[in-house]
Amino acid sequence: MMENSLNIIEKMNPNQKINYDRVFQKVRESWERDSVRPKILLHSCCAPCSTYSLEYLTQSADVTIYFANSNIHPSTEYTRRKMVQEQFVKDFNERTGNNVQFIAAEYEPNVFLQMVRQKHLENEPEGGKRCTSCFEMRLDIVAEKALELGFDYFGSALTLSPKKNSQLINEIGLDIQKIYDVNYLPSDFKKNNGYKRSVEMCKEYDVYRQCYCGCIFAAKAQGIDLKEQNREAIKFIRNQS
Repeated sequence: MMENSLNIIEKMNPNQKINYDRVFQKVRESWERDSVRPKILLHSCCAPCSTYSLEYLTQSADVTIYFANSNIHPSTEYTRRKMVQEQFVKDFNERTGNNVQFIAAEYEPNVFLQMVRQKHLENEPEGGKRCTSCFEMRLDIVAEKALELGFDYFGSALTLSPKKNSQLINEIGLDIQKIYDVNYLPSDFKKNNGYKRSVEMCKEYDVYRQCYCGCIFAAKAQGIDLKEQNREAIKFIRNQS
């Protein structure tokens, strides 16, 4: 029986902010104690976020990357990020001797756009309610796939980014765990110099680091030239073909 992180959290001081990296460490200690190596389906939004996350997790678990990001716009940028992610997994395995697997969900941008419009989230600031709904949508997809394929845990590499609210992501994951019969793996991958290490690994592996989160709303708010992004993505895809 794999450790349910809610059992650990319930024993913690309810008046203190939860250190989700510490929760993960306690979960990992249970694996070591029981001599088990769990299977984790880890959502990844991009190769950079998966770098240190994989280095950290593969020490004690078998990990499969699940690229489920229908929020990314335009489609060419989605394809570029998927290709970069898949290539990083391959290179990581070759260098480390690991056997990380890669799965890509179907690209359904209209599902994301419909969700945003139905909830009237078009004008939400970056980090606001639109991002919360986006996290919920993607983590739900990962949990469903983890249950379908028989994984012990589902989680997300999103917590590596300093620009993402790790507390919120973990709270959403734990809520989704109550819906599906599969454990959520808490994390805060930016801890322990995780983000710094991810920057180093991107240089070591020559990984493309995107300049915006992914969705059309955030890109426009940041003043990203989406036509230029499209041209660069097309050029990249052609060069890899």
